Amino acid sequence: MDCKDKLALVSPFSSSPSSSNSSQNPFQSSPSFPSSSRSSPPSPPPIVLSPCAACKILRRRCVEKCVLAPYFPPTEPYKFTIAHRVFGASNIIKFLQDLPESQRADAVSSMVYEANARIRDPVYGCAGAICQLQKQIGELQGQLAKAQAELVTMQCQQRNLIALICMEMAQSQEPILQQQQQQQLQQQQQQLLDTSCFLDDNSFGSAWEPLWT
Repeated sequence: MDCKDKLALVSPFSSSPSSSNSSQNPFQSSPSFPSSSRSSPPSPPPIVLSPCAACKILRRRCVEKCVLAPYFPPTEPYKFTIAHRVFGASNIIKFLQDLPESQRADAVSSMVYEANARIRDPVYGCAGAICQLQKQIGELQGQLAKAQAELVTMQCQQRNLIALICMEMAQSQEPILQQQQQQQLQQQQQQLLDTSCFLDDNSFGSAWEPLWT
């Protein structure tokens, strides 16, 4: 046995591959030390901001301060589709930029309404709808005036009917009152006759009274 073999037996570190790997990475197989990837918290998913309906239809990037985003949300794409079809995107953006923020929502509603009316009636647009509504208002006002006149007529008829009923009741009560008055007169006459008989008897007795004396 030569010196090299003796040194290999005496040396505390073996020259085998397993021993060399374990000596180089002493913490690789140790279960008591968790890896750094397990201990770190999971990263949150990336937040994807959906573009507004206008930028999505126009196929452009929706910036942070997009003028159209507050008024054309991604859940209502039909609003921008109709307005863009009639007015155009550049005109809508220019019109909104010229207005203060407090009036932009009403302006967008007006543009969408006008665009809907213009699609339904390309000739008159919103003016045609207004004329139709005014015509309906006139018809309803005429119906209301007619109903009010009929109501007044019915009230007059009701008053006349009540007056006739009162007159008939008064006429029907007159014979009863006359009968009652006649009965009262008859009773009074009978009472007077009865009392007159008593008075006659007394006078007759007083006339014969000197004869007996």
